[in-house]
Amino acid sequence: MPVIKPIITAVASVPVATGGTITTTVTPIVTRYFALITEAMIGADSITMPATSFVDDTEAAVTAFPALTGTEYYNVYINGMLQQLALSTLTTESLVLDTTDVLVGTPVLLEIASFTNAASSITTQPTISAPVITIIS
Repeated sequence: MPVIKPIITAVASVPVATGGTITTTVTPIVTRYFALITEAMIGADSITMPATSFVDDTEAAVTAFPALTGTEYYNVYINGMLQQLALSTLTTESLVLDTTDVLVGTPVLLEIASFTNAASSITTQPTISAPVITIIS
């Protein structure tokens, strides 16, 4: 005897999400480092400023710059003027300026902004509708 299988055709609606409140808090951490250019820093085609030549906002000596992970950015100011990012390279050991056209004694400010303190939370859960399934045959 052959097996008889029922054939059922159905359609379903797409679930819909409504409501919900997401709160995102971004608290950047900005650190600034200060130094003066010395004769020893000026090379043939660039100026290399070791991290140890800088002090921070509290006048504390710097031993190394923080490693940039992608959630940070930095700005370089030479004599108070913001410089193009392409004119400098920052590592944990040094700041390299792609120029030699700066006088000895010129102040340099390095500013690093970190956005690792970002956090999101759902304060009101969204309501998600269940799909409606309609059997046609």
